[in-house]
Amino acid sequence: MKIGVFDSGVGGLTVLRALLARIPGAEYLYLGDTARLPYGSKSQATIARYAVSSSQFLIDQGCEFLVIACNTASALALNEINEAAAPYNIPVLGVIAPGAAAAAANSLTRDAMVIATSATVQSHAYAAACEARQLRAIEKACPLLVPLVEEGWIDHPVTAEVVRIYLSELREAAIEADSVPDTLVLGCTHYPLLRGVFENAVRKLWPDNPLVVIDSAEATAREVAAHINAVSRPEDAAIPPRSCACQFYATDSVTKFRELGTRFLGHPIDRVQLVDLGG
Repeated sequence: MKIGVFDSGVGGLTVLRALLARIPGAEYLYLGDTARLPYGSKSQATIARYAVSSSQFLIDQGCEFLVIACNTASALALNEINEAAAPYNIPVLGVIAPGAAAAAANSLTRDAMVIATSATVQSHAYAAACEARQLRAIEKACPLLVPLVEEGWIDHPVTAEVVRIYLSELREAAIEADSVPDTLVLGCTHYPLLRGVFENAVRKLWPDNPLVVIDSAEATAREVAAHINAVSRPEDAAIPPRSCACQFYATDSVTKFRELGTRFLGHPIDRVQLVDLGG
């Protein structure tokens, strides 16, 4: 299967990394719409227009499954993307529903916490997705984390302190709301690179009952794998697995994409094709 993965930048490469681990035999097309980021500062109409044009590009390249590895686009443009993909009978999956579903599957208290970018939190998409699964969610924007990750400060003490402060504030908000959360959803595709930092912080802040940290990138890859397994044909089992193939596209600065993307993907990105999707 040819799987298209789309994000406004390089963060979605954490989703691709999780997909590669679960579905190594697929062919992948990854598009980073780097010329038009950040999506979070744009209007809903503009985000939808950008997301649809990016998705259409991947559809035109022959993708058979479309993964929206962008929380902002998943929150604000998923309906429009589904409409664009419907004539081609291409399944579409965003990153928000899988993250909420994983939180619901792991929660006993039915209370969860979500950290994300300001745009995603303002959309309340995670809260709505959790509510649909009988889960109450407290959301918090953590705007400093994306630039720290992109700076490469993964194991830096400054990053650990910023995470501690954000989670301390979130803990206080939960207490005020009479919430007893037992799951923490990483609602931004940059955050999986800080998973160890988050897990250390929750062990210290919740020593008696550490929260389950939900990686929405991993949850998304798990759902994609489940879908593909469900629709696979019996004769597919006879086809030997092959090494995965990845094609990378960016709408600006392929050199920067290659350098930064290597950190997110976990192995070198040799070639990135520059594409122009317009304004």
